[in-house]
Amino acid sequence: MAQKRARLIYNPTSGQEIMKKNVGEVLDILEGFGFETSAFQTTPDPDSAKNEASRAAQAGFDLVIAAGGDGTINEVVNGIAPLGNRPQMAIIPTGTTNDLARALKIPRGKPIEAAKVIGKNQTIQMDVGQAHGDSYFVNIAAAGTLTELTYSVPSQLKTMIGYLAYLAKGVELLPRVRTAPVKITHDQGVFDGEASMIFAAITNSVGGFETIAPDAKLDDGMFTLIIIKTANLIDIAHLVRKLLQGGKHIGDRRIEYIKTSKIVIEPQTSERMMINLDGEYGGDAPITLENLKNHIEFYADADEISDDALDLDTEELALEAIAQKFSHEVDELGDDDD
Repeated sequence: MAQKRARLIYNPTSGQEIMKKNVGEVLDILEGFGFETSAFQTTPDPDSAKNEASRAAQAGFDLVIAAGGDGTINEVVNGIAPLGNRPQMAIIPTGTTNDLARALKIPRGKPIEAAKVIGKNQTIQMDVGQAHGDSYFVNIAAAGTLTELTYSVPSQLKTMIGYLAYLAKGVELLPRVRTAPVKITHDQGVFDGEASMIFAAITNSVGGFETIAPDAKLDDGMFTLIIIKTANLIDIAHLVRKLLQGGKHIGDRRIEYIKTSKIVIEPQTSERMMINLDGEYGGDAPITLENLKNHIEFYADADEISDDALDLDTEELALEAIAQKFSHEVDELGDDDD
């Protein structure tokens, strides 16, 4: 039987060049697991990781490993997802938000430990989102004015805390939040109304918070669609507080919380609505999102996924502290209005 081949695609600049320093040892670990392994260092060229992932898949590699931040992982997924024959995929997360890594329970910022997960030989047939028919995402698609504010946040802040970066800037951005009329068609019907933010999540981790879509499953063929229907400062503060209380926002009248395999988002004005796919700009609405059930087989620490206990690490505690500060600042604003 022919030896299995693995291709490691790594971003040399991600996470203070941590992967660059560990490539040799990671390759040794993979060889020890029985893979004939080679490495590709991404370049600043657009689609560098995507093109190499596509090439490796079509060359018959059995496993493609994406090492880097959410952007590198998304590129590798986009190289593999359109193909008929797709290799297995693994991730070595060295970025900052690492939402997919949280969902798959892969150690973050520890390349050696992440590589060792492959040796457990546990995999999950994971859903992949398809947008515009030719773009793919593994974590989230988002839209709305609240999302667009993250594009104006300094990039250093943005990479620190992902989609909820505007929280770190406190309340100064919130007066610019507004709702916009939108029509959203889903499996259970149609939402036709005002929304300030729209999430379509595959994983339960959004911007580092695992309580935004707490019941999200990686392999059920369903998005968790969350529509925030308010732009009111105090309302948003209350939603953040409920979110921090273990996902109690789910039943709130100010949001819609829906399970669906397909979503069509259609703005009801001529105003531009940008779409964010896995943290990067992904084109404008109107847009159709489809859930490709069990589309790519990912290595994961499946023992940990099945464990419902959510252990907060120091990074998550820091995020929570930022959100609590945000909520407190908004309360003070509300007091000023009285």
